[in-house]
Amino acid sequence: MKKISLVTGANGHLGNNLVRALAAQGETVRAGMRNLAKRHSLEGVKCEIVQADVLDKASMVRALQGVDTLYQVAAVFKHWAADPHREILLPNIMGTEYTLEAAALQGVNKVIHVSSITTLDRRQQHMDGTAWNLSPTDGYEASKVEAEKRALRIARELDLFMVRVLPAAMIGPQCIGHLTPSMEILQAIMDGRRPVDPSFHLPLVSVEDVARAMVAAGTHGQNGGRYILGCEKPVSTTDLFAIARTIDPGIKKPLRLPGPIIHALAHILSLVGTIKGREPDLSPEMVRLYHRDKHSLNLTDSIRDLGFAPEAPLAVARRTMEAMTRPTPITTEAP
Repeated sequence: MKKISLVTGANGHLGNNLVRALAAQGETVRAGMRNLAKRHSLEGVKCEIVQADVLDKASMVRALQGVDTLYQVAAVFKHWAADPHREILLPNIMGTEYTLEAAALQGVNKVIHVSSITTLDRRQQHMDGTAWNLSPTDGYEASKVEAEKRALRIARELDLFMVRVLPAAMIGPQCIGHLTPSMEILQAIMDGRRPVDPSFHLPLVSVEDVARAMVAAGTHGQNGGRYILGCEKPVSTTDLFAIARTIDPGIKKPLRLPGPIIHALAHILSLVGTIKGREPDLSPEMVRLYHRDKHSLNLTDSIRDLGFAPEAPLAVARRTMEAMTRPTPITTEAP
């Protein structure tokens, strides 16, 4: 009897790439989506597509029938919402709880849980997996911290073999129509919608590299392991603007503003966004996270156990930004 792997959030950026990576290895893959109308994102890929809503425990129990390995990818990835509790925290935390409980009911052998580097302790200059983020800056960070802690507790209580992977800011040309916050930064630069260089430093990583590492985690990951998947050092938006201008010389050179003005601008845009009920182009939370940030990531465990060898971040940034100038072959939406 063939082993079956279920990928939740299979029409999202990471989920879509992961399904493709598993299928390319000849594995029997079940692609779980909340909305089956989005199944076109996996057209031509050898996989079984099923309805799987992480907030509907019954649907997860059905989707997990006969599954050997669960790749829990589905999550809301956005840093701003009119109602962060309902739109971000509830689906990410309760979705994790329901999915892991359903996995235990169906006797799943292994769970690969997708967390985030936002759960790491930013007081460490060289961040590793030994400590937690104790001061989340927004609803998304808070949701990922609590979701991972809850996943760890449930796995222990229900005796689930669980591996945790913590991706950085994933970019990559596949499924380029799905603009996550990380992808949106690059798209805004390419569209000329960023007249100001915020002097951010971003921990970019290829989504294809993350998908390959997750496949490796399914076979080589240690029970309880916490694997960071990113580039060792961040990339500056100044470098991203420089790449963009070599691709499209028509992109204007951005303004460079002093730090205090960047902070003040973020507060003004955030206030305007609150009044208009929409996400601001620049928020105080983003500035606190990324302005001149020089944190590095400790990839030792990921390299040793998963063979993680990420593409140079500026190289994947160029590939992604070049693809943004071409027609999009596939458009996906968040799970």
